[in-house]
Amino acid sequence: MTTTMTASDTDRFVGVFDTFEQALPASGPESLRRQRRQAIERFSHLGFPTLRQEEWRFTNVGPIARTPFSLDVAVDGVTGSSIQAFSYEGTVQLTLVNGRFVPQLSDLDSLPEGIVVCSLGEALEKHPEKVEPHLGRLASFENHPFVALNTAFYGDGVFIWVPRNQVVEEPINLVLVGNPSGDPIAFFPRNLIVSGQSSQVTVVEQYVTVGEGAYLTAPVTEIIAEDNAVVDHYKLQRESTQAFHMATFQLQLGRDSNVSSHSISWGGGLVRNDVNAVLDGQGGEATLNGLYMVEGTQLVDNHMRVDHVAANCDSHELYKGILEGKGRSVFNGRIYVHPGAQKTDAKQTNRNLLISPDALCNSNPQLEIFADDVKCTHGSTVGQLDETAIFYLRSRGIGEEAARSLLTYAFAADIVERIKVGAVRRDLEEFLFRRLPKGDIVRQAV
Repeated sequence: MTTTMTASDTDRFVGVFDTFEQALPASGPESLRRQRRQAIERFSHLGFPTLRQEEWRFTNVGPIARTPFSLDVAVDGVTGSSIQAFSYEGTVQLTLVNGRFVPQLSDLDSLPEGIVVCSLGEALEKHPEKVEPHLGRLASFENHPFVALNTAFYGDGVFIWVPRNQVVEEPINLVLVGNPSGDPIAFFPRNLIVSGQSSQVTVVEQYVTVGEGAYLTAPVTEIIAEDNAVVDHYKLQRESTQAFHMATFQLQLGRDSNVSSHSISWGGGLVRNDVNAVLDGQGGEATLNGLYMVEGTQLVDNHMRVDHVAANCDSHELYKGILEGKGRSVFNGRIYVHPGAQKTDAKQTNRNLLISPDALCNSNPQLEIFADDVKCTHGSTVGQLDETAIFYLRSRGIGEEAARSLLTYAFAADIVERIKVGAVRRDLEEFLFRRLPKGDIVRQAV
């Protein structure tokens, strides 16, 4: 199969779709094949987004459109030792390399009976009745080019299905590895997580890089939390600065369900996270927190939309950014309260800390309310470290550089301390100690 792209921009992907489709396994629901064809047709119509479009006016994807990516990806070259830093003790691990499931780098032995955790390809072959009702039904490709590309070109991913009344005690650790070698590559992981009625599961979703080179990953993760389900989700994006990361995260909450998600971004050269939550069962609660750290010329764009469809639902959003060098960030958040969604309680906050005078932040929290008995708030702050606080620490014998790092750590720790998985929390704390100047002093102080 030759799927290296030689045309320009949109035509690069459209031109190789037929070859890609022919190489897919013959098994699998026909409805999903139709969905793929509809997606590539939609992408052909949409093309790559431009700065003239409101949703993309601060994020230039021209470098992605101009790069001749190859879809011919390999899964060799990654060993257990090379990803050991991303393996957490006490978790069930699935590893994907360049969007493909690698059994020898995964450990599924401790799963309780009745839980389905496997590659998406295996799920389509063995459990199509569990996959087809949900896959592609939530994350819409009608107006999103990268979701359309993912829907057309996903080759594999992860499928997690938790039956009703089942509690998965151990967190499930998804390690999605980018391993470029030579020419730029593109891959499109597709992850589907279904948590049945009154079930509970914790999922850690990591995006990491092994090796050198440019690549595009455009993952789509869909989570369905049925009535009274509890889902804790953590996304860690720490790829190389040569990576393009264009992700969509879609949540569907049933009656009295509770979903919390913490998104941590400190890698990637150009990163876009589209987070969409739909609360369409009464009593649902969604918590969406995030921390992004950029330096050099990195760009991180977080686009949030929370749809309150049903009454008596709560949503809480807190995203924090630390910007150094000439780093840039975008936060665009929208809470949409539908007619009839009375007793909605929604909060949205974006806070940004500019370490460098050359850093730039664009923040735009929004509310759209079509119900008259709600409690909704939103706010945004952009600022620098408090010079009075720095002076106070220096007066106690702490050097200026250490004082600044200590205050920066405190700013980030507000998000990190909310992470319930101890191994993940400690990993992030150690990262902050390593990244901040005088990190050893900060470690001793906290």
